[in-house]
Amino acid sequence: MFDKLTVRDVDVRGKRVLVRVDFNVPLAEGSVTDDTRIRAALPTLRYLVDHGARVIVVSHLGRPKGEPDPAFSLRPVRRVLSRLLGRNVFFVDAVVGPEVTEAVERMVDGEILMLENVRFHPGEKANDAEFARQLASLADLYVNDAFGAAHRAHASTTGVAEYLPAYAGLLLAREVETLTSMLSDPARPFAAILGGSKVSDKFAVIDRLLDCCDELIIGGGMCFTMLVAKGVNVGRSIVEQEWVEPAARMLEKAREKGVDLLLPVDFVVADAIVEDADTKIVGREEIPANMMGLDIGPTTVELYKEAIARARTVFWNGPMGVFELKPFEVGTREVALAVARNSRAVSVVGGGDSVAALRKFDAEERVTFVSTGGGASMKLLEGSKLPGIEVLLDR
Repeated sequence: MFDKLTVRDVDVRGKRVLVRVDFNVPLAEGSVTDDTRIRAALPTLRYLVDHGARVIVVSHLGRPKGEPDPAFSLRPVRRVLSRLLGRNVFFVDAVVGPEVTEAVERMVDGEILMLENVRFHPGEKANDAEFARQLASLADLYVNDAFGAAHRAHASTTGVAEYLPAYAGLLLAREVETLTSMLSDPARPFAAILGGSKVSDKFAVIDRLLDCCDELIIGGGMCFTMLVAKGVNVGRSIVEQEWVEPAARMLEKAREKGVDLLLPVDFVVADAIVEDADTKIVGREEIPANMMGLDIGPTTVELYKEAIARARTVFWNGPMGVFELKPFEVGTREVALAVARNSRAVSVVGGGDSVAALRKFDAEERVTFVSTGGGASMKLLEGSKLPGIEVLLDR
């Protein structure tokens, strides 16, 4: 159970509510190319508007260097949010200051005002106390619905909670409830699928999952460090040499816990990561010295699909190969579709490239839950405290 108070636990009518959302969305030529994160925030924003709050929306976008940068303006996001809500969203070209204060003072119940990119101010990432105080002075209450930024201790995620009563948004609460219940009480068998390039990025998550899953399926570049730990020659495939010994310990822990840890048995290999690569399929003991594994092979695909099909809880984070390029997309595509096809399982997909893969292969609508927070979901799963959650009021 989520142990923090949410927007449903407070009377917001007539209150100015500062809502931190995660509208860090991709842009191309001044337009939003993926509105997933905007849609995810709609339940909280609609709840507040329907209950008569005066909603002040704050978000970051991209990585501006603490000063205004037109390339990272939230104006295109405002247009999409207004369309999705079916109502006008007012906008102000600043984060704090007289212009913002005046705009807030003009608001009436049920209106929404979006501030400009909070990272245009140097005090945001520094979690500057004065900047946080200025932000907080705009509102009566604070709501954090930005799960994707909850692992950052910034002014708009933690600092403002020093000055305002702080509540969770509906998205943030659902993210935490879904991910934590998956670990504490999963329907079994529980299959976890991890990919991506580096085992170091997922090491703490692997350690935690080995305490609760029945099968751990490994793909992507991270598998090669584990194969080296097993004495396999992997050619020019990506290997984190300093993580070979820790990887060996993880393999031993899996044996001790009785977890079936699945590593690829064959690969699609090539000598370069290019669209027109000359590829071939080899067994994992047969990777040529001058080539690298860039996708799991067909035998591995079938083994992984069988494991996913028999699971009743599935967690997936990370691609099986360089899926952005056609010669190396099959493994990730087949895993995505296998997760989507298992309608009897609770399927949770943890942000980042996995979500991009679901979308690429038209499988996003067929999984139970898609997390909006890549880094935040990994931190939560590894057992870390998230600063943006810790500052919220306890239930």
